[in-house]
Order: sequence, then structure tokens, then C-alpha cells
Amino acid sequence: MRILLAWADETSPNLGVRALGRGSQDLLQRIWPEAEFTYMNYGTKPDAVTWSPRGLIREWVTGRRGMRDWLGGFDLYWDTRSGDSFSDIYGLPRHTTMSLIHEFAARSHVPTILAPQTIGPFGSRRSRLLARRDVHRSKLVLARDPMSARASASLGRPVDLTTTDLVFGIDQPVPEPGNDVLLNVSGLLWRSLHHGDPHVYRRQIEGVIDGLLDRGRAVTLFPHVLDSADADNDVPLAVELRDRYDGRLDLVIPRDLDHARALIAGARVVIGARMHACLNALSTGTPAIAMAYSRKFAPLMSELQWPHVVDAGRSDDAVGRILAAVDDPELTAQARKAQARGQHMLAGAAELVGSSQ
Repeated sequence: MRILLAWADETSPNLGVRALGRGSQDLLQRIWPEAEFTYMNYGTKPDAVTWSPRGLIREWVTGRRGMRDWLGGFDLYWDTRSGDSFSDIYGLPRHTTMSLIHEFAARSHVPTILAPQTIGPFGSRRSRLLARRDVHRSKLVLARDPMSARASASLGRPVDLTTTDLVFGIDQPVPEPGNDVLLNVSGLLWRSLHHGDPHVYRRQIEGVIDGLLDRGRAVTLFPHVLDSADADNDVPLAVELRDRYDGRLDLVIPRDLDHARALIAGARVVIGARMHACLNALSTGTPAIAMAYSRKFAPLMSELQWPHVVDAGRSDDAVGRILAAVDDPELTAQARKAQARGQHMLAGAAELVGSSQ
């Protein structure tokens, strides 16, 4: 069994992308213990593949790169779309590239599965047309929340299962204790105008830090997108905040996904705007207060029966809600219930995928 894991990998500076890859592999390996896995992502592009939409059309006609033969060597195309890129919120070119490669695989007679992910929103006619072709060409379509299931149904293809995020399929880490509050500050939200008001987000973060320090809590800054040439990373901002607070904040930079999950599992609570920082936490039974910047957060967390989600970059009352959640004595017990629910929901996905082949 040869499986192509699309749009996830083991080396991305974004630990959420790594979590999708690891969750996919751990889930599928339980179904097919002898499976062989190959990753395909922007940082791990195979030689036979082109990202260009024009290049993909040219390759279908000429076959010069051998992409059809390369794809045809797999028994399954497992399409994660980076968790939330089956949409045009990150731009139509990204959505177009991912959709065309999915179609290329389907036309190469490889069974394609849309792994558990967010589906939509689709803001243009072209975007919807691309999405419609993908869901109709997929052997299985799995959504990780009910809103995504409704988005797929609106394209004329009801999902085969509404489950949860793949992070709940990752094997449990050995906790590395020593941290009280891990605070993930998103470099994306700190700078970008596309996901809320960065000035509001900055006030929120400063209010949370000040409120935690006033309560005597130990705060450790925790990047979840590691340093790279891409401006969308959390490390420089974490260093800047540590220096600004003159030694009152700690900083820990994870070495890799395993280290991140061990740190999270040993912490008392995580506060974060990177969704997989929060999902890594809940999947290990650690409470996570999510600072949501898109519609991917709330419906997924709601299905886990996890209420601690606030709006990042939009509402100044988020600070009070975050601090109240941190003070909640039932927080850890709630997190353990969310963990168990997520594991149970994802087990249903494994059963469905295993029976489909």
C-alpha cells in the first residue's frame, strides 16, 4: 500500500502542518501497518510535480515531467489541504493549485480521499466550481466540523462522515513538565490586516499577559510556527515580547513536533491563536483557550464540546473571557472530556477509510 500524503509534511516550520502529517500517518498506519508514505507539500515538492496551474494543464497534454505515471504509482491520494486550504481564504492561486493536482490524481485513476478538514468558504464562482469538481471526484469526503459538512452538501456532495481533526490520531507524548501557561502569539495576526485588526490583537495579547502576571501566573511564550524565511512565523515576535517584558516572561522554542507536544502535555494551560497549538493541547488533555481568527475554529471546538473560544483581533472583551477561563477550576476536567471525545470521533474515520478500500 503506497499512500501520498498531500499538503502535509514532517519538516514544515508550521507545526500544525506537521501535526496533520503525523496524524494522517498514525491514523492510516493503524489501518495498513505495512503502508509506505510519501509527503507532498510546498517545502517537499517531488520532481515530477509542478505547482503552476498552466504547467499542470501542459503536463496533462504532454506528459513531459512524468507526473501522471508518478501519481499512478500510489494506491491512495490522501488530501489534507493543509487543514484549512480547501477554500479561497488564502487566495485563489493556492486553491487552484491544490484543486488541479487533486483532479490530476483522480484522472490518473488513483483513489482520492479528502481527509478531515475545513471545507469552505468559497467566495467566488470559480472557487466553487473548483471545489465542486474535487468533492465529486473524491472516493470519500471527510469534514472535521458540521459547518464544513454543510459547505460540501451545498456543492452537491454530502460528506461521508463528519469527524474531527487528525491531531487526535497522533500517539500520546511523554509530558515534559515545568510550564504553567504556554502563550502562543501569532506572528500572522500581529502583522496582517486580513484576519482581524492587528492593533486589537496586540491589545488583547498585552492585556492577557498583564492579567496573568498580576495573578502570579508564570507565562512562557511558545511559538507554534518556527523561524524561517517566511514572514509568517512566531519566533521573532516571541523574542521581541520576552525582551519587552524585561525577564518577566519565559520563552521556549520547540525543536520539533514531538518536543512541542511534550511541552504542551506538561503545561497547565495553553492560550493560542494558531489552531493546532490549541488542538495539540486538547489532544493531549491539556486545556487550551483559542483565540479564533477564522470560521474554522468555532464549529470544530463546538463539536468537541469545548467552549473556550474568543475572537482574536475583533473584540476587546476577549481578555476578560480568557482570564476567566484560566481561573476556571473545572478547566482540566473539561479538557480531558474533549480529548476523549476527539479520539472517539476520529476512530470512526479510521473505520470508514479502512472499509472503503
